[in-house]
Amino acid sequence: MKICWFFLDKKHIREYSVYIQYEHHEHYEHMEVSMKIIISNSSNEPIYTQISRQIKGHILKGELKEGDLLPSIRKLAKELQISVITTKRAYDELEKEGFLEVVQGKGSYVAGQNKELMKEKKLKIIEESLMKVVEESRLLGLDYGEVNEMLKILFEEG
Repeated sequence: MKICWFFLDKKHIREYSVYIQYEHHEHYEHMEVSMKIIISNSSNEPIYTQISRQIKGHILKGELKEGDLLPSIRKLAKELQISVITTKRAYDELEKEGFLEVVQGKGSYVAGQNKELMKEKKLKIIEESLMKVVEESRLLGLDYGEVNEMLKILFEEG
């Protein structure tokens, strides 16, 4: 595991690379995944929310799959240099929302997701992002046609 410290717009940020254990047959295979948890001390968003939001995003994008074992609460807290209580709150939030399954004495695993529910959650994320675009567009005085044209161009290029 590694922590990278860097400055972004004069804001202190911590970046954490998470290592996931994949269980195969009767042994464990260690494999690094390209999931990062980035903590901003200057954000208005609580740290536990930053953690849970990013883990949730990795699950929804398919970067973390059903059955993947997440780092223990203590290990994640130690690596991020934050309180165990903060990490536990993030994991509790994810469990409450159905993203994690906690097995007493074994750890926290990515829970199986209903495909229709997963699609709805992804659509909600898109809607929230588009709502931000609508708000910014209105602030700039852009009309629907201008925004639609930008979206069309971006959609075709992507």
